[in-house]
Amino acid sequence: MPVKACPLCNSQQLSKFLHRPAVPVHQNLLMRSYQQAQDIVRGDLEMTVCADCGFVFNAAFDPGLLNYGDSYDNNQGCSSSFQSHLNALISLLIDKKGVRGKQVVEVGCGQGQFLQRLVQEGGNSGVGFDPSYAGPPSLLDGRMSFESRYYDESCTSVPADVVICRHVIEHVPDPVMLLKSVRAAIGERTSAKVYFETPCVEWILRNGVIWDFFYEHCSLFTAASLSSAFQMGGFRVDEVRHVFGGQYLWIEASPVASDVKLNGGETYALATGYAEHELTLLQDWKQRVLALATDGRVALWGAGAKGVTFANLIDPDCELIDCLVDLNPNKQGKYVAGSGHAIVDPLQLKERGVSDVVLMNPNYRDENREILKQAGMSLNMIE
Repeated sequence: MPVKACPLCNSQQLSKFLHRPAVPVHQNLLMRSYQQAQDIVRGDLEMTVCADCGFVFNAAFDPGLLNYGDSYDNNQGCSSSFQSHLNALISLLIDKKGVRGKQVVEVGCGQGQFLQRLVQEGGNSGVGFDPSYAGPPSLLDGRMSFESRYYDESCTSVPADVVICRHVIEHVPDPVMLLKSVRAAIGERTSAKVYFETPCVEWILRNGVIWDFFYEHCSLFTAASLSSAFQMGGFRVDEVRHVFGGQYLWIEASPVASDVKLNGGETYALATGYAEHELTLLQDWKQRVLALATDGRVALWGAGAKGVTFANLIDPDCELIDCLVDLNPNKQGKYVAGSGHAIVDPLQLKERGVSDVVLMNPNYRDENREILKQAGMSLNMIE
């Protein structure tokens, strides 16, 4: 059924700017064989922008196609560059926002790595909520516990001075409903603080990052549309900032009602401009990779959502790209969902005869160059 109104503000001023049929619905499932990777469930992308609020969403999204389970792994913590980003967030929360000796709830905590650091380094106690959590029910002598379920209005008995939610809201087709559930769970604790992190769609559009649109991310925000969503969810927005080199948005909010303000800003124009140039961007990248593959073997650095999307866009039949590189040991030896490219340790690049590496995220440039230098490998890194 076609979407006729914006899921955020209910406006009908919508424009579809990107259509990709039959893309893999998961980018971070661990595929244990080439055939399993090829057999991944697929769905359509119909990325749509709302002119009135700037919200971007996949109008063809079907949550029934998704299956987040224990084979899902989007852990980026193996990278020192990403650890630096996490360090900055931990420092912000503890040193500048005073998250010390607090009751912390993390919504979508994964396996609890971020929450554990916040509990240990800030002298806090914490509860993590995530249906995919598979570890022990408690850690750190009971200061930290986990519940393998969603955080919603049934959780009002769980005290929370601080609620953190990183990289969850972009996976939710009705973000206002999620925010209303968080607000209901906080209950009467109006002194609580809420912190969310999510990708910035303005960064994607401005930079023409064709591999940053994929099925798992059905809801994408600008600073303005994220603020509007929080206001609709019953929060007052205290601050929105860009982090991780502008790629992410970090929002701080309080559970206090405030007026809803809509500001579509430049998003509609940016999306329209992206649509006009996407085919050219795609063809340019195909020509670049073809030229590289003609002279030698090519790898992609990064087997997260960006790399998986790039591989499926540029080389769906595994004819040009030799492999993808990732520092996450759980991904090494596995295969890319959809295309079936092998995922390897960076130290294997030399034995595979790779001469050129396409970098999926410029934030990891210096780290990856240092890894190659330490390993005595001289490869051409392309951005």
